[in-house]
Amino acid sequence: MNQQQFDALLALGVKKNVSDIHLEVGYPPTYRVNGSLYGARMEPLKPEDTLAAARLVLGKQDVGGNEVDRSYSIPGVSRFRASVFRQRNSYGLVLRVIPFEIPTVEKLGLPPVIDRVAQAREGLVLVTGATGQGKSTTIAAILQRINASERLHIVTIEDPIEFIYPISQSLIIQREVGSDTESFKHALRAAMRQDPDIIMVGELRDPETADTCLKAAETGHLVIGTLHTMDVVRTIGRFAGLFPNEEQTLARGRLADVLKAVLSLRLLPRADGQGLVPACEALLTTLSMQQAIRDPAKTHELMSIMERSSEDLGTQTFDQHLLEMHNKGLISLDTAKANATSPAMIERAIALETEPSSMGGKRR
Repeated sequence: MNQQQFDALLALGVKKNVSDIHLEVGYPPTYRVNGSLYGARMEPLKPEDTLAAARLVLGKQDVGGNEVDRSYSIPGVSRFRASVFRQRNSYGLVLRVIPFEIPTVEKLGLPPVIDRVAQAREGLVLVTGATGQGKSTTIAAILQRINASERLHIVTIEDPIEFIYPISQSLIIQREVGSDTESFKHALRAAMRQDPDIIMVGELRDPETADTCLKAAETGHLVIGTLHTMDVVRTIGRFAGLFPNEEQTLARGRLADVLKAVLSLRLLPRADGQGLVPACEALLTTLSMQQAIRDPAKTHELMSIMERSSEDLGTQTFDQHLLEMHNKGLISLDTAKANATSPAMIERAIALETEPSSMGGKRR
């Protein structure tokens, strides 16, 4: 596989609006479209094909490692986040499509609460979700909104760099783990000496990084980080769990003091079959939420507090957002129930809205 052939495979994926491109020995090039995988009508790839592709992505870097993440770009087409790995004595690649243009919050279909999150200028914001659920895109949309309107210094630490921010009002430094810096924790410590207003940390992986994020938030910076957790409650437990057992009570207290918001994301199939739409669970901290974060025995209460605060603050649970999305016709009932914390609640709420009222007609 030469560069022209490799770039053509990637360009085809961009044209077909795929999210990911898989290149693995024994299979044809495979594309993920709206959550499902489809193989191209081509011959299965051979070990020399994926080795050549790995060399094109890694450039001068040695291909001898077992796994490495890098960015790759085709001018005028798109950027890609490439994961290169070894499997069964050959190389495989998965490339995530990263468009040149950063989508807006409105275009992504994110809820209005994101506007409040984008207005924070100190503290800690956590954006969570499984791999491929829109964390990086959501953060990019938030940072670009800030970049277009305020004169701030933003430092991002990524593995690898995904979206490239255009020159606008803010000054943005983007550092890639592996090529620009040794690790997240080293870059984060260095960022504290670089006069930052906002620091974005691509992933909180260890206690040192989590501790430094807390210190940065405690000293008046806005820190935005990601965790691979499925919802708000599990995010609090996971963050505390990054620390040794004897430090978790203190970590919870520090987190409660600086946490501004948690956004948990899931991409769901649209009811019309035209792509995916984000569901979002959103927490904006209040005094009662801080108490629930500090005490592990009360953390489960965050769900009911978010529900009660939805009208005043715009917070919401997944179930609240799923019900709203179903009522707007964005997702099917089956999709809403499959992703709900309480499928029975979703069914009851829909039944109450559609049952005939005493005056005739349906409740709406």
